[in-house]
Amino acid sequence: MLDAKFIENNPEQVQAALERRNATEKQLAAFASLGELNDRRRELLLVAEQGRKVRNQLSPQIGQLMKAGDRDKANELKAQVKTASDSVKEAEVLLDALEAERTDLLLEIPNVLDERVPAGADEASNELVRTWGTPAELGFEPKSHDVLGQDLDILDFERGVKLSGARFTVYKGLGARLERALVNFFINTHADEHGYTELMVPYMVKASALYGTGQLPKFEADLFKLTSQLGGEDAYLIPTAEVPVTNLHREEILEESDLPKAYVAFTPCFRSEAGSYGRDTKGLIRQHQFHKVEMVRVTRPQDSDAQHELLTGHAEAILQALELPYRVMRLCGGDISFNARHCYDLEVWMPGQGAYREISSCSNFGDFQARRMALRYRPESTDGKKNKPVLAHTINGSGLAVGRTVVAILENYQQPDGSIVIPKALVPYMGVDRIPAGH
Repeated sequence: MLDAKFIENNPEQVQAALERRNATEKQLAAFASLGELNDRRRELLLVAEQGRKVRNQLSPQIGQLMKAGDRDKANELKAQVKTASDSVKEAEVLLDALEAERTDLLLEIPNVLDERVPAGADEASNELVRTWGTPAELGFEPKSHDVLGQDLDILDFERGVKLSGARFTVYKGLGARLERALVNFFINTHADEHGYTELMVPYMVKASALYGTGQLPKFEADLFKLTSQLGGEDAYLIPTAEVPVTNLHREEILEESDLPKAYVAFTPCFRSEAGSYGRDTKGLIRQHQFHKVEMVRVTRPQDSDAQHELLTGHAEAILQALELPYRVMRLCGGDISFNARHCYDLEVWMPGQGAYREISSCSNFGDFQARRMALRYRPESTDGKKNKPVLAHTINGSGLAVGRTVVAILENYQQPDGSIVIPKALVPYMGVDRIPAGH
């Protein structure tokens, strides 16, 4: 979340960011209410300060008056001290309640946008940054991945529905092997070539972890909530590995020399897809359960932009190794996520759909998540004195979404006979160079 003092000192900047985001009525109301609360908070702080001042000034005099035998005057001062103490206690109770209300409002306000983020209401206003590769001329009418998957008997949508309902799929044979091969290829590349530390993390997390990365309270409708609790808190299935991985150093103070931290993790992801009714109902594009490899970097503020570019490049390297044409889009104010200050979407070409579709979002959150989870580091000292901890910056991105990569391979590498050629970089992981027609 944003720093309350920053909002109080820079209301015009926050207001402008909300306008660029096409903020919701709830967000705008939270911002307005926060301003009112800040005014009330200043009043209560002044009342408490004045009460303590009176108490501190009069209390020593009471003892002196008692020694001098002036009980009447001492009792008069005692009454004034009690009145002052009561006003301090009342102000402190009100301040505690106000602080809780202020925290709730802060959780509703999105991150301030980077100056490079373009204005716009939706994805139509996203900015093209660069492209890589040229969509191949297949020489025939391309099929969509769902048709290919059923023709090859490697994707079973009907039995996925039978087992779990809509937006679930069963992978079969070489389809299951393709999914598994991609996971291993992604993890090996990021760990061995890009220097990330591989993690295996829990798939269930406490509510506090989701508050830390910003999925709660705004996106609760998109989460699968469990009936049992974890450590006395509500529990949820993770919507992305970003949640457990970024929270790894929650409430810790890292050493500057240990930064940047770079982690990669493969997990299933669980999303209710609230609000997506009627969108991408066929195939693997929008599932309730899917696999993803996530990259997370924790860094110093001064390195934040460079680390964001580095992580984005690592996601691009996967697409280039698989020889899949893609483009990099800078998201506009109306399309960027609640938590991000700057985001690139990597969109891969999918000939069966005749469109570029998102396969990775690479986001820089600044200190927005770090403030929520008290993730700090201690700058190295240059004068022998111990420096105060400061908030780190967090960055993450998909490296890549596995199911969508399956879609891209099936559609880009389909052959006239219905078979699928396996990208060269993936052959060692697959053990075959082709998924034959009629498999």
